[in-house]
Amino acid sequence: MINLLALVVGALGWTITEYWLHRGWGHRGDAKNPFSVEHLAHHADVSYFAPTYKKVIVTAVVGTVMGSGLFLLFGQPGLAGALGFMAMYVTYEVIHRRLHTHAGRGRYGRWARRHHLYHHYRRPKLNHGVTSPIWDFVFGTLEVPDIVKVPRRNALAWMLDAEGELIPELSDDFELIGRKK
Repeated sequence: MINLLALVVGALGWTITEYWLHRGWGHRGDAKNPFSVEHLAHHADVSYFAPTYKKVIVTAVVGTVMGSGLFLLFGQPGLAGALGFMAMYVTYEVIHRRLHTHAGRGRYGRWARRHHLYHHYRRPKLNHGVTSPIWDFVFGTLEVPDIVKVPRRNALAWMLDAEGELIPELSDDFELIGRKK
């Protein structure tokens, strides 16, 4: 039971880390740290993602150091906590990429795309939690958009039909703005 609790605490630990990395290093870093450089490139081009090899290296180093340290301090529950943290990080990476590459499915998918893409297209100082709004709510950076206005030139492929117009099913969440090329 204690290991399961440690696993959950580790996963929740990732959510606050995700928020602070995104808000602090990603947006306040001014390209002065490697994370900020990659993050600002992602904001400049919403289809850009840091190379997978960089993420694998960071994951291996952080996972090894965290797992070893927590195991030495707390034994098996420490290792379970580190595992929960790293599992949630990998889950975050999958969710974040899918937000940019696939249309949303279900309530969570629809909410997550609107929440995150509002951050990208309209209010980069808000909605820093990619997988959860919890910490945005706690720290006062949550803004719930009605419709996200998407610059036509930056629209993601899954948003558009063959003529380059917004897919009708998305009109409750998104609106294309700007001239058609």
